[in-house]
Amino acid sequence: MASEAWPKIAVLGAGAVGCYFGGMLARAGAPVKLIGRPYHVEAMGRDGLWLESMHFQERVSVGVSTSVDSVGDAAVVLLCVKTLDTEEAARSLAPHLGSDAIVVSLQNGVDNVERIRNAAGFEAIPAVVYVAAAMTGPGRVKHSGRGDLIVGDPWGSCGEVVHHVARLFTRAGVPCVVSDNIQGALWTKLIMNCAYNAISALGRAKYGTIVQDPLVRDVLRRVVEETVAVASAAGVRIANQSLVESVFQLGVAMSQAISSTAQDLTRGKRTEIDSLNGYVVRRGAEVGIATPLNQTLHALVKLLEQAV
Repeated sequence: MASEAWPKIAVLGAGAVGCYFGGMLARAGAPVKLIGRPYHVEAMGRDGLWLESMHFQERVSVGVSTSVDSVGDAAVVLLCVKTLDTEEAARSLAPHLGSDAIVVSLQNGVDNVERIRNAAGFEAIPAVVYVAAAMTGPGRVKHSGRGDLIVGDPWGSCGEVVHHVARLFTRAGVPCVVSDNIQGALWTKLIMNCAYNAISALGRAKYGTIVQDPLVRDVLRRVVEETVAVASAAGVRIANQSLVESVFQLGVAMSQAISSTAQDLTRGKRTEIDSLNGYVVRRGAEVGIATPLNQTLHALVKLLEQAV
């Protein structure tokens, strides 16, 4: 395995998630091109990517570009844009994809693969992302918790491709497992996000602070139970029967994490809340499940969005 040639990898969306996972692949020797905003691209083109991991601090050499057409020779494309940019990114990516290119969606939410297909007509492999990472400056990413992936084949026809993707990440030191119930895994992550993202933003709090507060723990529990009820009514099979406890454990394991929703609001950006608590509200209405906790969190974050 060590002598196997790396495929060319492009990362569309060189934010915290894209830079962390792209950086780990590049550090292991893969030829990685990060496609992002000019201020990050300029810094990384000049100095490399500064990757501050929980385990090391290192400057990593990467290719960079601001243009989506630079994915043309990539065998693997990691789509790491915000969910609100999914359709636009997919449409801009489609004309430049190689015929055998593999696209992997490293995004929040549960319906990105469907949205990519509807917008641009190509399939993407869904990945569940567990990582606490933040951009601390141009071309600088700080990793403060976890850093693992779950991938799967929702169509039942791309098994070997999915295993190939998992092997690439594992080879780069990124734990990556293949799930035979990727929809359940995506919903499990959605439940985690619905529990923490809005509360972290509204309370300006790290996950560890949230999970230690008895009053907020009760809110976490109620959000989980509400979201699980929607998933069950929608026919989603969730293997984890102790999700409330798992949510509490996540807060301990990622105690220093600040949600991406909180980070976006701090920077005056639109959040992904419509694809998180907002999605649960919409799906709940479709399947006849009331979602007052998710509705409240969604509404309050949307109110904050107007103020930034």
